[in-house]
Amino acid sequence: MGGAASTIAAKLAFFPPEPSYQVDIDEQTQKLKLKDVPQSEKGEVTILQTKRGHYIFGVFVRNKGATLTLLYSHGNAADLGQMFEFFVELSDRLRVNVMGYDYAGYGRSNGEPSEQNTYADIEAVYKCLKEIYEVKEEDIILYGQSIGSGPTLELATKLPQIRGVILQSAILSGLRVMYRIKYSLWLDIYKNIDKIPYVSCPILVIHGTEDEIVDISHGKKLWELSKMKYEPLWVNGGNHCDLQLFPHFFTHLKKFITSLERQSDYSKNVELEESIIDLDYTFDVTNEVKCRPSIEEIEKSRISTEQKEIISTRPSTDSLSCGDSSLLMPNSCRILQKNTSFGESDTHPLTFLKSPRNIADNRRLLLKPRVSVDKREKPRKSMDYFGKSRTSTDQSERGRNSIDRFGDMMRSVALCNIDCLKQTLAKEED
Repeated sequence: MGGAASTIAAKLAFFPPEPSYQVDIDEQTQKLKLKDVPQSEKGEVTILQTKRGHYIFGVFVRNKGATLTLLYSHGNAADLGQMFEFFVELSDRLRVNVMGYDYAGYGRSNGEPSEQNTYADIEAVYKCLKEIYEVKEEDIILYGQSIGSGPTLELATKLPQIRGVILQSAILSGLRVMYRIKYSLWLDIYKNIDKIPYVSCPILVIHGTEDEIVDISHGKKLWELSKMKYEPLWVNGGNHCDLQLFPHFFTHLKKFITSLERQSDYSKNVELEESIIDLDYTFDVTNEVKCRPSIEEIEKSRISTEQKEIISTRPSTDSLSCGDSSLLMPNSCRILQKNTSFGESDTHPLTFLKSPRNIADNRRLLLKPRVSVDKREKPRKSMDYFGKSRTSTDQSERGRNSIDRFGDMMRSVALCNIDCLKQTLAKEED
């Protein structure tokens, strides 16, 4: 039933446009390049394989003077071809590297778009930044626009050392875009409202006051729930897709980037510099002064987060799995024929990889996945945290408790649905 609900939600939530670009091979460099896209020579095209078996396209815009890298997740009804000029502008004006990508089913990426697929997509792109471009976790800023805020916050909850997060026209959840609901329902997607409190880095929220697709209340609520608030930008008169046209848009972004660059040896437990906390973190939407977090609160948050990371050792479909995905090198297209082109009629962006005559050469394209650090340290962390192994009695007791919690959860869901229906009926009677 959950799979059917996810399929229905995906059809209602994702609207991939017709691909606005093609991918070809540069005759001089023998590398992949975007075709029919202005300034395409400034981007390095990469093909990535996700842990769910899809091949997606990514593009890296390099800035020689950059110390930070944006990992950009675009919004609905867009692809790399439409976003590329904006990536170049971000790189030039903010002096950062920019890594953008197309979700499965978008642009020339194969597969079908879904919530779980987008999580696998952004994980593959993050691995590419670390393993191919050698970008450290603490030098990455996650940038999510509109529906891209979903995979952005999902990854942010798993990366405690990430430098920062930018949310532009973000959503509280999929259903909350259409309905006012108090509690998160099981069939909802991108439950950002439940995830953002667990993000332990500075968060910048940008939203237009006249947004006709995602109401500004979404942005304000996300900012309110953020653990490390940065001064938000409420663009007066801004709609859903035109915020970059306002002059103070890039000014505020640059201010945020500069504040992050000033941090030395950043970690989730290190207090931000005085210029950031005193100037940028103190005002909420009602101009009410916020209290600066105490050292005890920061230490308590650090201990809680570490315990959560240690306990969450059971693999899940959403967790990063180095063994499930492979990467293709950016210059791997050297073995391809020079006339290879990905046209609109192609059903699979990597049909050439499946030909029998190239299968031996194609094996060299796939990098041998690295052993996950979490897997190597799992036994040590388990002994450090638990101290000793559990007894069989504890195991059986835990099983009974799990059944009890499951029953309570089902009753809670039923009560939640009843309450939601009561509220809806009450409004209709009024």
